[in-house]
Order: sequence, then structure tokens, then C-alpha cells
Amino acid sequence: MKTKFLMIIFFMLGFNWACKQDDFLDKKPTDVLTNDEVWKDPAQVLSVIGDLYDRYYDFSTVENWSSMVGFNEEYVSEAGSYGLSQNNSWDYGAWSTWDYGYIRDLNLFIERCTAATTLSDDNKARFLAEARFLRASYYFEMVKRMGGVPLILESMQYDFSGDPTYLQHARAKESEIYDFVISEAEAIKSQLPANVDEKSRAAKATALAMESRAALYAASIAKYGVNTPQVSLPGGEVGIPASMAQGYYQTALKAAQEIISGSAGAYALYQKKPDLSENFSSLFYDKSNNPEVIFVEDYKLKSGKVEGFTVSNQPRYGAEEEEGGRINPSLNFVEQFEKLDNTFAPLATEAYYNSQTDIFANRDARLGGTVILPGTSFKGRAVDIWAGYQLADGTVFSGDDRGQQKTLPGTTTPRQVVGFDGPIDGYEFTAQSGFYIRKYLDPVVGSGQRGVMSEVWNVRYRYAEVLLNAAEAAFELGQSDVAAGYMNQVRARAGLTTPLSSSDITFDRIVHERRVELAFEGHYFFDLKRWRIAHIVFDGNTMSASDVVSNIGKATQRSTQPFSLWPYRIYDPNGANNNKWIYKIVKLSRITGADRFRLGNYYSFIGDDIRSNNPKIVKNPNQ
Repeated sequence: MKTKFLMIIFFMLGFNWACKQDDFLDKKPTDVLTNDEVWKDPAQVLSVIGDLYDRYYDFSTVENWSSMVGFNEEYVSEAGSYGLSQNNSWDYGAWSTWDYGYIRDLNLFIERCTAATTLSDDNKARFLAEARFLRASYYFEMVKRMGGVPLILESMQYDFSGDPTYLQHARAKESEIYDFVISEAEAIKSQLPANVDEKSRAAKATALAMESRAALYAASIAKYGVNTPQVSLPGGEVGIPASMAQGYYQTALKAAQEIISGSAGAYALYQKKPDLSENFSSLFYDKSNNPEVIFVEDYKLKSGKVEGFTVSNQPRYGAEEEEGGRINPSLNFVEQFEKLDNTFAPLATEAYYNSQTDIFANRDARLGGTVILPGTSFKGRAVDIWAGYQLADGTVFSGDDRGQQKTLPGTTTPRQVVGFDGPIDGYEFTAQSGFYIRKYLDPVVGSGQRGVMSEVWNVRYRYAEVLLNAAEAAFELGQSDVAAGYMNQVRARAGLTTPLSSSDITFDRIVHERRVELAFEGHYFFDLKRWRIAHIVFDGNTMSASDVVSNIGKATQRSTQPFSLWPYRIYDPNGANNNKWIYKIVKLSRITGADRFRLGNYYSFIGDDIRSNNPKIVKNPNQ
């Protein structure tokens, strides 16, 4: 009887719980908004588009320092990442992206925003333009990696019929994807604000900058693709006809000139500080009335959105938490900065110098704004980069630990024999190349702490690139005088005050200017690809020191291995050069392979799973 009674009680409790649960499920949640509710409130729509901005696809960013390395413009001073400096052959899947989930979300946003009836016309137009910009931006990122991809401009729904073939789309031609990006930029530019203070949301200049860059890429592929005929497909999914080059160059120049004219806002080169090297480095962290920066991924300490580039890459000695030192710019890169008389000459390693910095004197100021050089400072503290003493007989006296002390021959008192920042071969987080990176480092005290980090923004588009886009397009269109005018503006900001003439403008000059101005901003490698010279620069052959100092300023100079430049102090108490400095070119012991870029690397591998799900997708060439 007792058992039967308990069973009745449990039944009643269960019934009551089930009824209450049904009531609970029928209740309207207070923390979830329906689509109808979202599209009535501009603030809610802004939060949705904000999430889509956060998913913007980048290459070479402050949020992921390792994305900046791998092309011998630097050496990676982190033991677990030494392989980033050694790519004997890049994987065919490297740099690929194929995120149609992101495309679907953008298409859904556009469709729902178009159908919304309670948003103001101005809000609706701007939100739609922003979503179309983000969609075009991602198609641009896909096409420059994958070639032509399926162009999907509506959200697709599966009907559960068992036949998904109607959802399968073939790849568009490579030119068709570029045409889409360009046409979208033209269509939306007037719906975006012509506001130079708008940095983290798309503005009119953002759309035009994207258009100029995309058109320049397409033009280059059309013109220089003839040099790699193997890198093409018969259906045009890869490769652009040479006959289209001029039209794309004209589009690139026109879009750039629309920004230069001021019709998209009063953009200009950043020129606030008298020290030109400091001025150049400052443009990447100065958020106050910065007229050069067009579009960024922003970070704010107060919001908790911060990035750790400074933590990972500041000079380690004396830094907060003794953290940093991972990116070491290479001698290959440092040698590219020309002298102030517009000539290319290797750094004079055969000379003796009173100061560590004398070897870099009278050079393009962007060198000191991009690279922390021996003998300079960061955050008010001198870097301590030197590899040891050279004795009177030419032998080297050094150590194997940072700041190590030893007793020099003929002395009795120990003294420091190597810098606290190295270089020491194989000692991670020190300046193994002889240099640290400067660009994007945050000079604010505390920015090097893991618990604080930095709010320095990641610059995606800036005015200097627009000028160089215009210069390149003008040069390719036979307007060398126009090209010279744009390049001279950028060069004058760097202290190169002797103008280039129209006859000075060559393909090598175009390549060089972009390399030094836009270093570590995600351009160099994709530039080499669009010009179809990556397989020449990274030809798989090892290098000697003479290779590093030969053909400086040439677009096709081999750069398959990163080299270092180490400073030594002279110890010769009876000699005239005692306490002076010399420099030696060094190949680090971990540099054993030589980078080789294969023809198949011009376009990334499309995964087997993608092609299995959609048989209409044809393979990329050479894979």
C-alpha cells in the first residue's frame, strides 16, 4: 500500500513538473531578440553588422604576429617557430580560405535589411552598403588566394528533397570575381560617409581603396600572367586575358585619384613629428586626428578588446615581464632602404664606426620607423644589441647568455661581453638578426604586459598605399610623370627630398617603394604573386652574403634565406679603433633550407571535401 501511495505521489509531481515545463517553454525569452525585433532598432542592427566586421578576413595582423612572417623579410626568434623562417616548399593549401558560412550570413543580412520597413532610409542605406562592402572584401580575399570561386549573392535554402545539386555552383572566372568587387565598390561608395574620422566602419574612401587595390591586382595578373602560362585554366577560373589589363589599370588609377582629389574626405600623409623615423612609426598608433589611416581593426583598452603584438615583439631586455623579441627583421630587408641621394648601396660593413647607428646614417627614414636598430631606444630605454668584442688579432670574444660577463685577455676584471638583447645564435626572443621590429609596437608603458596589452589598431587601408596604387597604375598606363608625382610625395615624407623624374620610374622602383613603405602590412607576398615573380624571388637556391648585398632594389633579387647583421665592439687598447664598432654579415645556424615557391603556389589548393561536395568545382592548376 505504501509503495502504491508513493507511486501516485511521484506521478502527480511529474505531471505538475511537465505542465510547468510546458509553460516555461511557452514563455518569451528575455535575452534573445527575434528577427523582427532586431530590424526595428538601429542599435541592434549595428550590433549584428559589428559581428560581421569582427569576422573580416585579414592577412598579416597585429593580433597574430606569426602571420607577418615567413618571407625572409624577417627571422623568427622563437624556438617553437623557427620553421616559419624555413619553407623549402610551401604547402599548396597555404593561405587558402573558403568560408561560405560567412558569405551566407552576409547575404542573409542584406536580404533582411532590404526587407526591413521601420529603419530610416539613411540607416538602411548605410547598413546595406557596409554589408555589401564586407561581402566584396571577402570575395577579394578569396579570389587573390583561390582564383575564381562560386559567386553566391543570395542565401540558399535546402528543400530536403534529397537532391542538393541545385545548390551546387561552378566557379566563376577570376576576372568575374574582380569585376564583382569593383562594381560593388562603385555601387556603394555614395551610400557611405565621406568622413576621414570614420576608421573602423567602412567609409567612402574605404570602398574606393578596396576598388583601387582589387583593380590593380586584376591588372597585374592580366599583364604579367603571360610569364607563367602554366598558371591558368581553360575556363578562366584562373588567369585573366592580357587584353583586360589596361582597363583594370584605368579603374585602379581612377579610384585612387577620387580619394586623392578629396571627394571622399580630406585624407593626407601623416606628418606630425619632426623626427621622420618617429613620425613614420607614429602613424600606426596615433589615433588622434590621423589623416592617413582609412580603415582599421580597432582595439580599445576600456572595452577589453586588446591585442598582444607589443607583448610578443618589443625588445625583451628591460621590458614588462621580460617578454618580446619574436620578430627580427632580416638584413635582406634592411638593405633595401636607399640612401638619401636616391641610390642603392649596401651597408658599409668594412668600416669602423664611433657609434652603432653611424652605419645607418643618411638612409631612408622609414628604416628607423620600421626597424629597431642597434644603438637606438624604445620606451625610453636603449636597446642592448651587440654580439661581442673583436680583439686586435681579429678573433671574437663573446658569450652564450644575455649580458654575460667574462674576463678579456690581458685583463683581470670581468666585463659584459654580449648584449642583453643578444644577438646570440639560437637564443630565442633576442635580436638574432641584429634587429627588432618597430612598426606597430606600442610605446605606452604597460602595453607590454600580458594582463594589459595594447590598443594599437591594425591598419588595413591607408593613404600612402592609395598614392602608390595610383603611381603603379599610372606607370603601367605610360604616365610616368604622374607616377613620379605620387611616389615623390611618399618619398619626401621619408626624407628623400630629391624628386624622382619620370625617367627614373621603372618596374623595379615601383616594387621597391611598396616593399619599404608597406612592409609587414600584408602586401609584400601578394604583390610578388600578382606580378608573377614569387617563383623567381623564392627560387629554392641557397644564398651567400654576397647575394644579400647584390642587386639591391631589383624586383627579382633572390631572397630565399634571411641573413643577419651583428655589431661588434673593438677591443684593442693600443690601437686607433679601440671601442669603435664594426658589423659582420651572419647566416644563423638554423637557416639550413632555402625557400622555394612552386608554380602551384600561385593559387591555393581547393580541399578535396569541397570538390567532393560539389563536383562542379574544378581543381586549381599544378595541383
